[in-house]
Amino acid sequence: MKKGSNPKKVSAFDKLRAGLEDAIAYQRGGRTLTAREVELRPLPKLGARDVARVRAHLRVSQVAFARLLNVSPRSVQAWESSARTPSDAALKLLHVARRHPEVLLEGARPARPTNSTAVRVAR
Repeated sequence: MKKGSNPKKVSAFDKLRAGLEDAIAYQRGGRTLTAREVELRPLPKLGARDVARVRAHLRVSQVAFARLLNVSPRSVQAWESSARTPSDAALKLLHVARRHPEVLLEGARPARPTNSTAVRVAR
């Protein structure tokens, strides 16, 4: 055998057979497959009214909403006044909050036992 050459070349048939064996094992529950690439549609942008609507649905102040989203209160104010738009990460979280508000409120409780909309996040 020559130095530097590949001692064992994998044929196309061997690759196909290995792929089919993996597929059969997966189908039988004997193997877990991992997605390496994911295609996502871009999220629709949320305007000032949309952000305010999400916050109003949660019945919290801008400050409490900012704490729930882990952003500054000035960011929430800027979004709601159309001075800025949410970053992609914040936009994703806003869409989650719109569809599943209970996820955002997990671990949060009212700061005082009153009609206040303030929220204290347990740390």
